[in-house]
Amino acid sequence: MSSVARTGHLAGSCHTGIFRVAPLPGETAASLICRLAARYGLEATTLRSSWQWRNTAPPRAGAGVRADAEVLLNRAGQEVLGKLCGVGQDVLARGLPSWACRDAKLAGQRQTPAAVWRIARAVPGPVAFGCRLCTARRTGTTVRVVRYTPRWERVCVRHGRWLLDADAGQRLEYLDLRGLPEVAAAQRRWTGVARRAVRAGAEPERVFALAHAVVARWWEQAPGWERETIWPRRLHQVAGGNAGAELDWWRIVGRDAVVLPEVVAVAEMLLDPAMAELAWRGSSIRPPPLPDAIIWCRLGERVGRPWLGPFTASDYDSPLISWMTGVIRRRRGERGPYGDDPWWVHHDHQSATMATRLRALGKEHKPPSPGPGRMWRAVVHPEQQALISSTIDNAAKQLLQLRQAQSGPAPEVAQQLMRALRHSATLIDDALKRTTLAALNAGIPLDEAAPGTGTPAHTLPALLPGPHQDSG
Repeated sequence: MSSVARTGHLAGSCHTGIFRVAPLPGETAASLICRLAARYGLEATTLRSSWQWRNTAPPRAGAGVRADAEVLLNRAGQEVLGKLCGVGQDVLARGLPSWACRDAKLAGQRQTPAAVWRIARAVPGPVAFGCRLCTARRTGTTVRVVRYTPRWERVCVRHGRWLLDADAGQRLEYLDLRGLPEVAAAQRRWTGVARRAVRAGAEPERVFALAHAVVARWWEQAPGWERETIWPRRLHQVAGGNAGAELDWWRIVGRDAVVLPEVVAVAEMLLDPAMAELAWRGSSIRPPPLPDAIIWCRLGERVGRPWLGPFTASDYDSPLISWMTGVIRRRRGERGPYGDDPWWVHHDHQSATMATRLRALGKEHKPPSPGPGRMWRAVVHPEQQALISSTIDNAAKQLLQLRQAQSGPAPEVAQQLMRALRHSATLIDDALKRTTLAALNAGIPLDEAAPGTGTPAHTLPALLPGPHQDSG
């Protein structure tokens, strides 16, 4: 049957379809309409003429409609879609998470089939591409599908794929995980962690969100970890063997897949009563536990990085510290700005989405050669600026804590002060090295950078991790 004939059939039979096209679990209504049009050999725009639209479709860069666009229908519009799909309203209600969502633009439209465009994230939640191989296996056609899928369900175990966010407008729908079995294993392990969260009286999605915020913060800091080898190996694997010149792009696109094993491990740790007990015991120590305290050592062991403790301990404004504060407040019966909920993720701690980070990357341009009129922020990479600022802030917070440390037995106070001061000095030295490297990478001549460090120009390179190569 030709496209014209099919169009005439649909228009002439009160929108009754001749094929049965059921929604896939969690599918967006917009995705279903596109699949339905493909089944009839029509353009999606042709099939969408079955409804009266109250606004314009969100455009994709270039042409077409955004992949994460969603469609909300009034009652009459839902009946039309049911007839076109050849399924009952109950089937659509079970398969389409947005089915029960209403919109003010559709109010009062009872008899006319009407529809309105929205962005999926603003309706039920974030969306990801579906696996085309699974779609072909289930429907017999290899077409694009967009589904509401949380981060802990992004692995297609059958085909070894990580399903990417559909709101980023980037060129890929999935990452190949066949060389990284630990990622699929982490997704399977999450099921048990979620059950454990429920038994502990916590919402699994909130536990995951906090663990993801913790690990995403590490991900931003990881370029400065000289001993980190696990994440670079995974990242190059999902990039096809070597991220090459597109490393910054791959670090954005590959992050959630690469860090999933650590996210699940951290979630397990946060639900462990023994870790909460360590946080509670540490609350009586002034200043707070130093990098070699048992809670930080245990954390590093949980994620397979025994050396990680000092890096996390010196990050005083992290989601992990917020969790510890929430645990302590709950034990004391106190309420902070967000109550005593240890699972609260402050807005500043929420990890940026792939779409947000890709937009920021797209706005970046090659920095010009520095000169008398060039500003620091224009010639130094934003990630280097963030690492320098974080190191300085951590050193300052550590030193401020020492104001409360000069009380108690002399031997204990002396040891505590010396250890804390030594740690602060290490942080300050690290900040100096990062700043020097950032200056050299920005093109500032060595003989101009050296005076600020107090080191002769001919000996300065030997004190840095590598010639003009910032480890951060």
